[in-house]
Amino acid sequence: MVVRRRRRGGRSRKRARTQAKTWGGAAAVVAGLWVAGNWAAVWPVLVAVLAVAAAGAAGWGLWRAHRLAVARDRRWRAEEAARARELSMAEVDALSWQDFERYVAELCRRDGCTQVVVSGRSGDLGADVVGCLPDGRKLVVQCKKYAPHRSVPSQDMQKFVGTARPEHHADVALFVTTCRTFTKAALGLAVRQDIVALHRDLLGAWVSGAHLETLIPLSGRGDGVPRRRSPA
Repeated sequence: MVVRRRRRGGRSRKRARTQAKTWGGAAAVVAGLWVAGNWAAVWPVLVAVLAVAAAGAAGWGLWRAHRLAVARDRRWRAEEAARARELSMAEVDALSWQDFERYVAELCRRDGCTQVVVSGRSGDLGADVVGCLPDGRKLVVQCKKYAPHRSVPSQDMQKFVGTARPEHHADVALFVTTCRTFTKAALGLAVRQDIVALHRDLLGAWVSGAHLETLIPLSGRGDGVPRRRSPA
């Protein structure tokens, strides 16, 4: 019984497809005869439709070519900027850790920071460079001279978090490193605790002339919100 129903269903579908082809062919013949009989009125419309289609295709092609050119230009500019940063960072990589701290201090002075002091000693509780931003906020900088392939671990960030504000009363706490990345845990801690994390690429931009105040907002929320301190 089931086999018979399947056979009947298959025949019905086959019959429907045949009828659709027949009616489709008949409609095409009728349409062709109508076009042939009204060719004088049809051909201007047909030409206009083809012209619009050609113009649309040409416009789409130009738009796509423009998009590709813009994308290539952006990639080229990004690559050139990265190469420029690496060229400037080559000199930084040659510095000792003491000279690196002094160099970061000079970058701070270049960007208008005042009262900039370099610790230059162990036991500074993470305050390698201390100064004031042009707007008066206190800046505390931790400098880590690491190889480019390394990552700043969470332990380093934890130590800085534990001293930057509780010990040094920083308004802006800046962690600067010559390596390319912070670990996920270190970066997450920096964002939660408003620590400005400057990895190698951002440091390269700073070295190449970017102003410190423009780099601070690029690291999560670490914009150093001023706080009122209780009088001593």
